[in-house]
Amino acid sequence: MSNEFNKYFKLASEATIEGMKKGHGGPFGATIVRNGEVIAAVGNTMMRDTDPSAHAEMVAVREACKKLDTMDLSDCEIYATCEPCPMCVGVMMWANIKKVYYSSTRDDAGANGFSDMHLRTYLDGSTPDVFDMEHIGEREDCDVLWETFKELNQ
Repeated sequence: MSNEFNKYFKLASEATIEGMKKGHGGPFGATIVRNGEVIAAVGNTMMRDTDPSAHAEMVAVREACKKLDTMDLSDCEIYATCEPCPMCVGVMMWANIKKVYYSSTRDDAGANGFSDMHLRTYLDGSTPDVFDMEHIGEREDCDVLWETFKELNQ
């Protein structure tokens, strides 16, 4: 493994340890890099922000998008201290990140009390009854949003 890989994982790990000591979150970190430049190196901030979506990858993508003033991170790569959960995979896909490196696995996370298997099994269809989701269609107040969007973006 190159020194660059080591550096990026070390930055994520250091940010995570610092955050854990402050009570910001758990043992997950991420670094986003663009062309060798570190854009964001963070730990998760779920506890600090009282936000279940504040996983390290999510925080890193948010910070990188703000810093670079774009939602397109296709020229970036991410170094995650643990295999990203489905939510984080989703945000990385929305941000167009093309390369993800990770260290610990989902099994490592699960063995330490951080299982995301309920998300994975819901998404693969093997446990569809996690919660009740009901489609309520044909609502003028909601349907008008599409027309308004089109009008504002012509």
